[in-house]
Amino acid sequence: MPTKKKAAAKPAAKGNVKAAETPEGKKSVWLTYSPTEKKELEKLAKGYQAFLTACKTERESVTETIRQAEAAGYVELSRATRRGRKLRPGDKVYTVGMKKTIALFHIGSASLEQGLSILGAHIDSCRLDLKQNPLYEDGGLAFFDTHYYGGIKKYQWVTVPLALHGVVVKKDGRVVEVKLGEGEDDPVFCVTDLLPHLAQEQMEKKAAKVVEGENLDVLVGSLPLAKKEKDAVKVGVLALLKEQYGISEDDFLSAELSLVPAGRAREMGFDRSLILGYGQDDRVCAYTSLAAMLEVNAVKRSACCLLVDKEEIGSVGATGMQSRFFENSLAELMAAVGVSGEMALRRALAGSKMLSSDVSSAYDPLYASAFDKKNVAYLGGGLVLNKFTGARGKSGSNDANAEYLAELRAMFDKHRVRFQTAELGRVDLGGGGTIAYIMSLYGMQVIDCGVAVSSMHAPWEVTSKVDVYEVTKGYKAFLREA
Repeated sequence: MPTKKKAAAKPAAKGNVKAAETPEGKKSVWLTYSPTEKKELEKLAKGYQAFLTACKTERESVTETIRQAEAAGYVELSRATRRGRKLRPGDKVYTVGMKKTIALFHIGSASLEQGLSILGAHIDSCRLDLKQNPLYEDGGLAFFDTHYYGGIKKYQWVTVPLALHGVVVKKDGRVVEVKLGEGEDDPVFCVTDLLPHLAQEQMEKKAAKVVEGENLDVLVGSLPLAKKEKDAVKVGVLALLKEQYGISEDDFLSAELSLVPAGRAREMGFDRSLILGYGQDDRVCAYTSLAAMLEVNAVKRSACCLLVDKEEIGSVGATGMQSRFFENSLAELMAAVGVSGEMALRRALAGSKMLSSDVSSAYDPLYASAFDKKNVAYLGGGLVLNKFTGARGKSGSNDANAEYLAELRAMFDKHRVRFQTAELGRVDLGGGGTIAYIMSLYGMQVIDCGVAVSSMHAPWEVTSKVDVYEVTKGYKAFLREA
């Protein structure tokens, strides 16, 4: 018998690197990409890093979202319907709530009453907010008194360079925008810490008490104003604020000012495979949702990208998911296409499908005991699905239907979206969730779906470029197919 020819050996990977595998034994997603896909991935990652750098508050995120949306043909809803004009399939509109939340709608060919395909993420992140009477002097130093926002490890926020972002609204209604600490020549601020030589008592405290909330005050100056004997440093700071921004001490009463980590988002690792940046929980899902929304052209079911505020403190308030912002916006939209009535609105909400886009905790081998390795998200593992969230015995959970999960599996497989399933940590350690449980109250199909993040809620968080890319692919597939 003739001998079979041996297949030619495949050339070794550059640098003689073996095909990497995930802890689950699957081939690394990185090694499945074509050169074209890698180029697309890097382009998306650069856009995402620019978004992270520019958008460190909810207001900044909404402003940038509007800029990108309008460049892609979106029009503010009230302008689009001026003089009674009705919306038609293909129209793209947006509406904003209090400059801190935004909903984008792309009208599909099917009736709105049949429901929408919704991508929902939040744009608020952990930070230090200034109190309403923040400025004081002690020991010849000027400080801002702060109140932390969201669930943080307080000790992580000391000695980190901080930038001041936000707005001051004067009594006459003028809005003064403040952004100091991001420019190359800008000054920065920080929370001080006790030197190790004198910290014996501090080091004996539990981590939650090493730095108290009341000690997260930010050092802002030390130069006294000449010819002032009392609080000369404080007076000097106020003089600079008056000179640079035209604001007085009383104006802090009507201000929203936050201290956030200073500096731009960066590539991380020798291989540049990761992204290090502030606020990736949850601006990574906000950006990928927006990117998917802007790239999708014709849709059958109307598509929606919903970016909300206040998720880190329970989705409360006028700009949180528990508000009526989305419901009211949808009612306005339906009226603009000629569909009205309470029952039609209820049908639209109940008939909708949603990906509640938020981050999941990435497996960290340095803290392996906190995770169930079989049910955890891995950096570079692709899009993450969390069927249920909640804490311990699924308390506060949205438990997605098995039928909906099957539909998503088929959808992602069709579009070659790499995905993984996860829970947030070991069962008895607690957990968490996002806005899914709120939207599920309308009777719609909804599941938590997003990106794995390492060092979540820290000043600087870590994501994988792979996951940013795969999640964007998944969101586009959802808008086209749901």
